[in-house]
Parts: sequence; C-alpha cells; structure tokens
Amino acid sequence: MNASAASTLAQQLGFADLVGTLRAVAEPTRLRLVTLLSRAELTVTEITQVIGQSQPRTSRHLRLLLDANVLERSPEGVFVYYVVADSEPGRFARLLAALLPVSDATVAADLTALEQVLHARVEATEGYRNRHARELEALRELHVAEVEVERAMLELLVSEGPIGRVLDIGTGSGRVLELLAPHSEHTVGLDVDYDMLLLARAALGEAQLSRATVRHGDLHRPPFEAASFDVAVMHDVLHMLDKPAEAVIDAARLLRPGGRLLIADFHRHDLEQLRELHGHRHLGIGEEELREWATAAGLEVESERLLPPNEPGQALTVHLWLLRAGA
Repeated sequence: MNASAASTLAQQLGFADLVGTLRAVAEPTRLRLVTLLSRAELTVTEITQVIGQSQPRTSRHLRLLLDANVLERSPEGVFVYYVVADSEPGRFARLLAALLPVSDATVAADLTALEQVLHARVEATEGYRNRHARELEALRELHVAEVEVERAMLELLVSEGPIGRVLDIGTGSGRVLELLAPHSEHTVGLDVDYDMLLLARAALGEAQLSRATVRHGDLHRPPFEAASFDVAVMHDVLHMLDKPAEAVIDAARLLRPGGRLLIADFHRHDLEQLRELHGHRHLGIGEEELREWATAAGLEVESERLLPPNEPGQALTVHLWLLRAGA
C-alpha cells in the first residue's frame, strides 16, 4: 500500500467514516467482494458464481458495502452492476484490498473464477461484436486509419499530463475508454444502447481495465453531477444526433472549471449514402457551426486538427476540436 495515499485518504474520510469503512471491509466475504469489484463491474449472479455463496447472502454483504459508500450500483435494463465507488471510502477500501497477496489460495481462486466470468461475457457478445466490427470497418475505409485518429486524440489530450476523470459520451464498443484509461485517473463510458454497453463491458474486462466503467444513460439526463469530469470526449457522435448543439451544451455542463471537451467527427461532406447505410443525421460538422455551438456552451476552441484522406478510396476528412471550459 502506498502509505502517503492511505494517509491522505484517511484524513479526507475523517474519524467516523474511516471507522465505518474499516468495519464494512473487515469481514472475509466483504473483503473478497472489494477485491473483485476493484477489478470489474459485476452483477449479483456473476458475483455468486465467483465466490460460491448464495444470492441472498451475497446481497446482504453488498448492501452493507453500499451503505458504507464503498460500492456503487448501476441499474442497466434487467441487470444491476456493482463496482467499487470512486469515493473516499471506495478508494480507501481499494487500497486495503490491494494488501491481499494474489498468491493467497482464496484470492487466487476468486481471480481465476473472475477470469472465467469475464471470458464468458466476451463469448456471449461475439456475434454482435463481429457484426458491429464489419459495419465499422466499412465506414473506416472512407477515412484515414483509426490509429492516426487515436494518435491525434492522445496528442491533444495528454500534452498536459494525466487527465483525471474522463467521460466518453456515446462510448459504443468502449474503444476510447481503452485508449484513455492508461492516461487517466478514472474513465466512464456513457451510452443509451444496452447492447453497446455489453460490448464495452466485455472489452474492458478482456483488457483488464479496472478503473474504467460504463453507465447507461442519456446525455440530456445524465446519471452524473454537474462539473464532475476533467475531460469529456465525443468521438463520432455529433453527426448521429438530431440536436448536436444541445449535446455540446449538455456535455459542457459536466466539465469542471477549465475542463476540456474533445470532439472528433467528420468534416462537411456530400456522401448522402451514409444517412441510409449508417444512420447519419448530418453529413459531417461544419467549422463555423461547431464554433457557434461551443460559444453557446461557454467553451472556447483551444486547438483543431484536420486529418484529410491519404489513400485512394478515402473521401472523408476527420476534424478534431479541443474545447476548453472557462475557469
């Protein structure tokens, strides 16, 4: 355990909350739960498969950890997912769980069972993943390689160092979460499509990204407090929306003072077939209209980057805007 980090968290908690957190975690099953839920979001059914206890008993332990603000729950259709909360009690509990040696028989057995559960998720989504991949590939053939887009996104965002809390709006398959998780304190993906959230959650488990989570929700009614993220990303999102200007305003509300919004989308084009083939509402985003939307949202354009076609058959230019909220 990092002694400095533990000391800082203990001071932030205060005496009463510190004692409450220790009481909540200082029980064998609940410590096992914190260890597991520090690594992945899981449903009650998945948790019972890992720890080998009944659902009622597991639910009682989860309730105690929820009451201590160590865990958070996220309803998602017919499922409810649990994960260690990004709160002072949650972060302190995560540090305590990190003390457990992975060579311990109980911990090792739990982690092996967790790996099996996460692998089953990937298998369950394989068909949908393949169909989604084919659709994306057809679109990606029309612009520069995605690796170039991702490199430009990283260059724009990480130039100032680690990027704190990140929200990926319209996360889809979770690729942006995978890209930014190594450079951030915590990444959260938001999407209204349950199938896409299943894909993203499976990808995060496969990549073993423990500080990345996904949430079901609408940007216009987000399940987050205002001013709670350092960075928000909208990658290939605005051209899919009926009212993109409102989406920029709503994204800006979620930024902390001085926070940044990265938009990666297509420059204006005339490929009408994309409306029917891929459901695009707009044929790219114009530079002037994006600037108007940014101004209305209280954001300033800090940087831009154009990635024009560089191969035969490519017809789309990718435009990246980095917008900054006022201090």
